[in-house]
Amino acid sequence: MEKREELFSGKAKSVFKTDDPGLFVLQFRNDTSAFDGIKVEKLEDKGKVNNIFNAFIMEKLEQAGIKTHFVKKLSATDSLVKNLDMLPVECVVRNLAAGSICKRYGIEEGLEIDPPTFEFFLKDDALHDPMINDYHIVSFGWADPAHIEEMKKQTFRVNEVLKDLFKAGNMLLVDYKLEFGLCNGELLLGDEFSPDGCRIWDADTRNKMDKDRFRQDLGDVIETYKEVGARLGISFD
Repeated sequence: MEKREELFSGKAKSVFKTDDPGLFVLQFRNDTSAFDGIKVEKLEDKGKVNNIFNAFIMEKLEQAGIKTHFVKKLSATDSLVKNLDMLPVECVVRNLAAGSICKRYGIEEGLEIDPPTFEFFLKDDALHDPMINDYHIVSFGWADPAHIEEMKKQTFRVNEVLKDLFKAGNMLLVDYKLEFGLCNGELLLGDEFSPDGCRIWDADTRNKMDKDRFRQDLGDVIETYKEVGARLGISFD
């Protein structure tokens, strides 16, 4: 497999073509951003940590029967993934109240949400990722009804698997976002799963162990990401 020219560069990852049109190289960079790209920094080791973390999580999900675009980790910062036709929506599940849902509904941070909520958002930084519903998605052609239901099913299945995984490390999976795409008509989990795209709290202290450390200037961002990984049994050496 030969890594070729860059196809796309996002806020924290780059996608490269390979000699196989069905496979891409996903490169995790040290770039870090928040608030739709308003706050931007480079954090040493972030690309390596998120790539290794993501590979671990994707393998756990595959073992649980959840199909993903992940093929294998190639290097400290690169992974081989399947070429997906990405759906322009984000799927968000919340187990505890934090972030935008608190502002939107006046809910106290940390409130347990039972059953967990599911939300769709349109993936569009220029519009600040507005919340959307099933009708918007179908009417504007972003996905068909069958894929909508499958995204919901798979997102909640991920919740079952990862809540238990983080619980074993004495952590709470507060919320997370997932993105899906199509590969030869089959819906697969795409993008990544790392502390950049979810909220994780220490179960005892409720210390924030995710990207909120960057958003809220709490410090020790990558050191805390590494601690999350260590509790899950991930080695970053």
